[in-house]
Amino acid sequence: MDTYSIFREFADSWMLLSLFMFFIGVFLWVMRPGSRQTYRETAGIPFRNESRPAAPDPEKPAAPDAALTEKDA
Repeated sequence: MDTYSIFREFADSWMLLSLFMFFIGVFLWVMRPGSRQTYRETAGIPFRNESRPAAPDPEKPAAPDAALTEKDA
């Protein structure tokens, strides 16, 4: 048997089974009891600062202002 046939047989049998079991495991992990609150908080991240911009990060240096000033115009 050549290498291709061995890998093909493995992929058609055991790898298919292992990937299917991995998918089922991920699905059960996501649907576990108590995870709803975690995923709701994560889903709401884009809407946290809906009424005003986020506060500047004090550790991050401010970027130079790209807007034109009156003397530049």
